[in-house]
Parts: sequence; C-alpha cells; structure tokens
Amino acid sequence: MTTNSLPLAPGTWNADPSHTTVGFTVRHLGLSKVRGRFDGVDSTVVVGDDLASSKVDAKIELGTVATGNSDRDAHLKSSDFFNADTNPQMTFTSTEIRGDGEEYTLLGDLTLNGVTKPVELDVEFFGTSVFPADQSTRAGFSATGSLSRKDFGIEFNMALGGDKVMISDKVALELDVQLVAPSTD
Repeated sequence: MTTNSLPLAPGTWNADPSHTTVGFTVRHLGLSKVRGRFDGVDSTVVVGDDLASSKVDAKIELGTVATGNSDRDAHLKSSDFFNADTNPQMTFTSTEIRGDGEEYTLLGDLTLNGVTKPVELDVEFFGTSVFPADQSTRAGFSATGSLSRKDFGIEFNMALGGDKVMISDKVALELDVQLVAPSTD
C-alpha cells in the first residue's frame, strides 16, 4: 500500500542533538577519505496531513566542524572553505518530500557560504520507539546525498600534477537523525 504521508503523528518533531549527526566525506589526494561532522545542529520536521504539507528545516553551525584535526578544522572555518565568520550557518529548507514506507526522497535548498542551491537526499526511515529515559516517542532516519564544493563557491585546492588535485570537488553527505515527537500536553 502506498501512502502520501509520513508515518509519524502530525506536528513539529525536533531533532535530538545528542543523537543526530550531520557528517561529510571528501576524498583526499585521491587516496583516502577524510570524514567530518558538525556538532551544532538544529532541525525540525513539521509533519502535515500529507507529504505536500510536511516540511524539513535545518540549521548547522559551521564553526562546530570536527574532523579530528584542529588545524584542518581551523582551515575549514576560514575563507578558503566555509567562511564561518561571515556565514556562520549552513541552512536547509525542504521544497518537496516524495516516497512512502521506509524510503523517501527529500529535495530542498541548501545555503552554504552565502550560496543557495538545490540538493537531493535519499532518506531511509527506521521507525519509532519510546525512549525509556523520558518516555518520549522518537523516530529515526538516515539520509545520504552529495554536492559539489564549487557550486557553493568553495574552490580551494592544490594541483598535484596531471589531472589530480588534493581535495575532491564532490562531498558525500551522511546524516543520522533522531527526532522527538511533539508534546501531547
């Protein structure tokens, strides 16, 4: 059976920041992958009566980037990459949600480095459960996608000879989100 709504109770679901990860992967020297994440994430999902009236909004604090290397993190915050002093947040606003059951496509506008471009995420729904610590209902999702750094004006790189460069243009996105159901009080 196909539905045209999210399998969640209507209302505003908020991401639990301690159980939500916004991560990325970039190829380095064409040899390995560098992984990172943002620790400052604020996201809501407004569940409407159908997919057309449902919406996702997220704000990511760019100054919270963490790759396991403080020098690299400082460089990523600089004007070579995120320009976090001028553009402290990356934002996402959905424009469409498609799918049903456990698989969805989330389309929206991503603003990064002062540039807004459409992005598409493949979303998997893991279901709901009651969190024993506070008896709140939780929902779990993962999402993947990719973007071009150049599309957002992030062109820093170093030529390595031939057609090789130090950092790939393609950035893989990996999100794991745990949402908390709206209060029924």
